[in-house]
Amino acid sequence: MMANAREVRCPTCKKAGDWFATPFGPFCSKRCRLVDLGKWLGEENKISEPLRPDHFKDFENLNEEDMDKPK
Repeated sequence: MMANAREVRCPTCKKAGDWFATPFGPFCSKRCRLVDLGKWLGEENKISEPLRPDHFKDFENLNEEDMDKPK
């Protein structure tokens, strides 16, 4: 069991909780996960521009341990 659970907000309904500890993380429920998927499929959510190599320059030298740490 984790000593300090990381509280996050559900991207759909904004409720706060340790959602990464659930099967639906970062969402609080299956419903919120499906609502988000529907927004992507309906193109309400989209990536505004194609990714370019310079978008990744800050991540080139990360090792596996650093990938779980927030910047």
